[in-house]
Amino acid sequence: MIALVTGASSGIGRDIARELAKRKYNIIAVARNEEALNKLKKELEEMYKINVDIKAMDLVDRNRCRNLYEDVKEKYGTIDVLVNDAGFGTCGNFIDTDLNKELSMIDTNITALHILNKLFLQDMVKADKGHILNVASIAGFMPGPLMATYYSTKAYVVRLTQSIRQELFMINSKVKISALCPGPVKTNFNKVADVKFNLLEANSKKVAKCAVRRMFMNRILIFPSFTIWLGRLLFKILPDQLSAFFCYFVQKRKIQ
Repeated sequence: MIALVTGASSGIGRDIARELAKRKYNIIAVARNEEALNKLKKELEEMYKINVDIKAMDLVDRNRCRNLYEDVKEKYGTIDVLVNDAGFGTCGNFIDTDLNKELSMIDTNITALHILNKLFLQDMVKADKGHILNVASIAGFMPGPLMATYYSTKAYVVRLTQSIRQELFMINSKVKISALCPGPVKTNFNKVADVKFNLLEANSKKVAKCAVRRMFMNRILIFPSFTIWLGRLLFKILPDQLSAFFCYFVQKRKIQ
């Protein structure tokens, strides 16, 4: 059994790779930080006696996403699990945030995820087996002033996952797809986004353990805690304008 995990060098991605390794999945670990990937490789191979293939690359490049798929396909055939965790955010007024950083965010959070879903899913459907876990966020269910681009990318991930899920159901496919929707998690995200959460941050190991367990239970939307599930319910009930008003002041407190 083999699983490909993007964003595997830190945070939720790294901890999901650990959880899958515990289940004796061989891991293809993808991220930009080669040093961190090598540390993960040594850890997992020594602790769980599985094989880890590291691929240090930036998925912001569409051709690299395609090349990743082709390399994996040639070497391993159809994989068993795909985890799309690579992504980052930024914070600030939309008119002030850096355009190039936002375009890179869109390319990573949306385009790369879209390409990998498309290509690996096609093979999974032919084999009639496999699991895909897309890492979204509770942010995908509400407007996000001061983090407008990030929230919008996560809304895309949620809707894409739900739509694919229904298509798979209609053709009676055994392939399963889920979206992980955490709230604030203590990871490197804060540093990259230049924010500081005022809410209690979840432990990434606990989030990863919950994500993997519920992915194999075939849950479509995975909320790591009752509080986050309740938050999603609340924002489903509230008018969008009121949600946006509330989120603005929550986001404003994050800005460093």
